[in-house]
Amino acid sequence: MDKSLLLIVAVVAVCFLALYSTYVSLIQKKNKVKEAMGGIDVQLKKRYDLIPNILTIANKFMEHERGLITDITELRSKAAGLKSDTDTISQKIKLDNEISTKMGQLMVNVENYPQLKSDQTMIQAMQTYSEVEEHIAAARRFYNSAVNELNNAVEIFPSSIIASALAIKTCPYFEAEEAARKAVNASEFFK
Repeated sequence: MDKSLLLIVAVVAVCFLALYSTYVSLIQKKNKVKEAMGGIDVQLKKRYDLIPNILTIANKFMEHERGLITDITELRSKAAGLKSDTDTISQKIKLDNEISTKMGQLMVNVENYPQLKSDQTMIQAMQTYSEVEEHIAAARRFYNSAVNELNNAVEIFPSSIIASALAIKTCPYFEAEEAARKAVNASEFFK
């Protein structure tokens, strides 16, 4: 075989292997983001299952908080009805942040009700909710890490060309809303 032909075959083979390697890497990163979103969904499902129990217990004691309880119920229903895919991630993030804010308000309001605060079922439900929130935070960190890897691959040349050809796009990060970044002023809830 001619050396120039052998060189051309070798160059083509190396280029093919590089393209294939980039393709595999992009698909793996995209699937890792899906896996991470699935992990968040598992934790959010736990939260969604726990919220009705907390609201039922709170509802017995908290006559003045009906609006908050109704808001949380509506947000939970909307969020639980969303499928997890790249088209609904932003909407799911927004609803999750709203639920977190409202549940935080509910937990602060529990302080106004000594009977509720000392109710064993409520104490256990609040502890479980706190644990679920910690698991959600861990799942969000894993998701954000996976999104960072995917977004880097989608935005950096040469994998950006292959990502564009495969219609693989960047994904949003799970971020706290501006209101959630501020410290809660409990005195607002005692008015």
